Amino acid sequence: MKTMRSVLAAAVFVFAAAGMVFAEGLEFSGLLDSTVTLGAGAGEGPGFFCGLEEYANIRMQAKLRDGAAFYGALNLIAAGGTPAVTAAALAAGNAAAYPGLTASSFAAGENYAAALELERLYFRFNGDYLDFDGGLLRIAFGYGQVFGPSDFLNPKNPLVPDARPRAVLGGTLSAYLLDSLKLQVFGAAPKNPLAPEGGGGLAGLSGDQHWDKASLQVVYAFESPEEGSPQGIHRYGLSFKADLALGFTAELLYTHNPEEHTGLEGLAFSGGADYSFFDGRWYVLAEYLYNGASSSTSARSGNPAGFSGEHFFYTGISWLYDDLSAFTLACLSAFSDLSFSPVLSAEHELFQGFTLSLSGRFLLDRDLFSGDGNRGELGPLPPGASGGSRFILTVRARLRF
Repeated sequence: MKTMRSVLAAAVFVFAAAGMVFAEGLEFSGLLDSTVTLGAGAGEGPGFFCGLEEYANIRMQAKLRDGAAFYGALNLIAAGGTPAVTAAALAAGNAAAYPGLTASSFAAGENYAAALELERLYFRFNGDYLDFDGGLLRIAFGYGQVFGPSDFLNPKNPLVPDARPRAVLGGTLSAYLLDSLKLQVFGAAPKNPLAPEGGGGLAGLSGDQHWDKASLQVVYAFESPEEGSPQGIHRYGLSFKADLALGFTAELLYTHNPEEHTGLEGLAFSGGADYSFFDGRWYVLAEYLYNGASSSTSARSGNPAGFSGEHFFYTGISWLYDDLSAFTLACLSAFSDLSFSPVLSAEHELFQGFTLSLSGRFLLDRDLFSGDGNRGELGPLPPGASGGSRFILTVRARLRF
């Protein structure tokens, strides 16, 4: 606990010092989530599980008069039960992957586990035609709403749609040659922080062209050689969106590792459409994903949110009951093994900035109904796992400030 207090004190000192340097001081915003999770287990997992989590995301910024700005964000977490077990497993995995680095911000009390995470820490210089961002920041690509193959630095997880995208240590230089054209040079440090030789570092280019009802983005990135990819890795991305009678998106990223002679396995492709009707009270969204075994959306690529199968489909429909209440029914389907994860959710804004939400997720596959051993990766007991979940109920109170 003393270690965590030291880390928190150091973080507060850094942000306070930044606020003194920047003329306009620090501006704070953020959110606080209070979450209760209940569920039914499967396999060797507990028949019933529960958990409590208190999560705060605190964001701050300070601006200079000449176009420079500082941005930072902290995650504060206190958890007990299932969320604490998950956090402990992630901490153990990180410790095994990066020997010598300890989770110094992690502490355990008598009935909770607590963690502090630095989420964003970067600066920005704004010019008339050039912008530069550097530090711990999000470098995002693509227009896809659900799967986002092009967003390889910050992979999305459709099962956790409201998760905050993680940051990378890097920088971007953006040039605005025309009102509708943006060119960007970007770079990011290796995923392994203990790689002093720089193996696995990223550098690339992207371009965005916008029209009245359509946008196009192209991306190229090179990952420097390291173990398993002595010739480096090339990534080529293309993303398109159009707002017509329907909203359309199409996105792909091809990952080429010459060492593996990557073929179609390096391709991740998504395409979808969305539509709102009855004066915006109803909204439908559908998106398909092809997931190559060595692609950006594959679990094999080291992506914790990645998939094992090839074909996935997301469908969702939302009903805005009134200005304060909404209901959503959605389902993620894996066609490769016929497993499904439907979720029903509802939310209500009690007053401005305070929202209550309730969601129930089922995990289904063929084995659940027939007992034939055909387990699916979206089912209650994925292949290779000893434990899983049949049903997860989440109740959350969110306060924005």
